[in-house]
Amino acid sequence: MKKLIEFELRKIFSKRLTQTALILILLLSIFLGFSGYQNKFAFDGKSLEGTGKLAVEIDKKIAAKYSGPLTDEKIQQMMSDFKPKSDLHGMNAVYLYQNAMQSAVFAHFSDINGNWNGLHVSDVFGDEKINIGYIDGWLSTSETMAKIFLVLSFIIIITIAPVFCSEYSGIDNIILTSKYGRTKCGTAKTTASIIAVFIITLLVTSLNFLIAFLLYGSDGLDCSILFAPLIYTEGYIPFNITCSTLFKYQFLLAFTGTISVAGITLPISAISKNQMTALVTAAAIYFLPAILPISETNPLFRLIGLFPLYHAQFISLMSIEQMSNGLLYAIWTVPAALIFIGIGVFASYKIFAKHQVL
Repeated sequence: MKKLIEFELRKIFSKRLTQTALILILLLSIFLGFSGYQNKFAFDGKSLEGTGKLAVEIDKKIAAKYSGPLTDEKIQQMMSDFKPKSDLHGMNAVYLYQNAMQSAVFAHFSDINGNWNGLHVSDVFGDEKINIGYIDGWLSTSETMAKIFLVLSFIIIITIAPVFCSEYSGIDNIILTSKYGRTKCGTAKTTASIIAVFIITLLVTSLNFLIAFLLYGSDGLDCSILFAPLIYTEGYIPFNITCSTLFKYQFLLAFTGTISVAGITLPISAISKNQMTALVTAAAIYFLPAILPISETNPLFRLIGLFPLYHAQFISLMSIEQMSNGLLYAIWTVPAALIFIGIGVFASYKIFAKHQVL
């Protein structure tokens, strides 16, 4: 069985389309990671401003000045330090951006003129303990990975779609099934597919985290995602978790998403007559939830949101209220993924076993 699994893994990774797709997603990860880094901008409010590496250094220096628990005293100090020095010409100061820390404090504690709006930390965040620091780089990385993981799901479909359908008439398949029988061959194919999914997902998630670590360092991983620039404050995750916790959930959802995609693709591969049919059908089913007229406020979204498309677009799942044990609703993707892959493996195994070798 071990040799059969190794043989199936070699076939999966030896396909030119799979190799090309993997190279493209790795290059896309590198491009988007460095592109986001180069597009950073920061101004210290005095004389120093810049983009890319300099912007990150400016933001980190400012963050270090105020790092630690967020207090009313720090709010007052930041509002004083970042008070607009020029006429905003009617623009709401909340939308002013000089640097990440200034944008964060203005998003929560500024009136339209850039003055303190009278709110205290407890008014905005309740009893939550908010630890602040440099988080802009990590949050932009998280947004980038949401795009990458969407592409990753399609890569999994490309990788898994040929597993069964491309070999019903293959000479090596006839020889193997004659020697080992369809039971062992079917088991080897499904096992190799799951292993391949884990390998690809681990490779992509590790590369993206490594790029972020090299560009931004470890600063801010222990800080709350709530005290963030306006772009992340509006429509982002409303719970007080650290950046490191955010990435743990996002990586978990990357794995549950790709495993679920494999669970959808395997039976389609087993029932399809050719690779293109399997690929198109699996992709259509994957993107189906996106066209359903169900909003995120609809109670049915709790069910629809467990489909793999929303694992990649993790913000919707992460925004559903916490459960009584303090865990986020997104944790339900784990049993959902097990159901998807369980049904997928069983169905593909049965379909493949009944297929007659011509």
